[in-house]
Amino acid sequence: MNEKIIDSHCHLDMPAFDQDRQQVLENARIAGVMGFVVPGTTQASWQKILELATGEMDVYPALGLHPYFCAEHNTSQVGQLRSLVEMMRPVAIGEIGLDFFRPDLDQNLQMELFELQLQVAQDLELPVILHTRKAHDQVLKLLKKYPVRGGISHAFNGSWQQARQYMDMGFCLGFGGMLTYERSSKLRALATKLPLEHLVLETDAPDMPGAAHQYQRNSPEYLPEVLDILTEIRSESRQTIADVTTLNVCRVLTLPDRTRPVSDPQDA
Repeated sequence: MNEKIIDSHCHLDMPAFDQDRQQVLENARIAGVMGFVVPGTTQASWQKILELATGEMDVYPALGLHPYFCAEHNTSQVGQLRSLVEMMRPVAIGEIGLDFFRPDLDQNLQMELFELQLQVAQDLELPVILHTRKAHDQVLKLLKKYPVRGGISHAFNGSWQQARQYMDMGFCLGFGGMLTYERSSKLRALATKLPLEHLVLETDAPDMPGAAHQYQRNSPEYLPEVLDILTEIRSESRQTIADVTTLNVCRVLTLPDRTRPVSDPQDA
């Protein structure tokens, strides 16, 4: 029997899934994936994500303006985001953050949009899903300025010291396909050392495929491969890692009780 796990970050709304979205969902469910958190990237993505979540009980929407697409954003969209979030109550504000890896992205606009969206999350008491590349210190500084209800630092690749700061603020750290590459020694060392209570599994599908699917479309059905590696490098059992990471997503994003694994102590 497959362990029940949640993909805490996948972009099922993307065009890459337009031809076989239902089959992808079904394959993932057969593989043991019991929930799919789908973060928004642009204003144009929000409605499609909400419609997908309305039609699928195990799909959970998040809405936000992704820093990677900042050229498509403007500050007036944050007001529209606030109105939509107040009405629809997604599980988080996201995917938001700072991407200083690419020099062509306007850092000042990114900072402005990030601060405005943190304010929305703070006002509406929602967690956030963070995208951070080469900008962890800046993100942490802004999180101290705008304390939010925790969330997930997606595709975490920062230092142990930065991880501690996120955890102290109530965040979980997302690990996905990059963990499956043997060359990811620093990432594996971090995933081994971190408290299990702060880890969540993710794919970032259709991007960031694991070692077995390099140069292919990534998919939520491959999430168990991340669990395989965590089981190899950590001391806990596969079932324990599956259960705890699932509970972590449910806790930090306040997902409905139906996503709790059967072995949850609350059921005892």
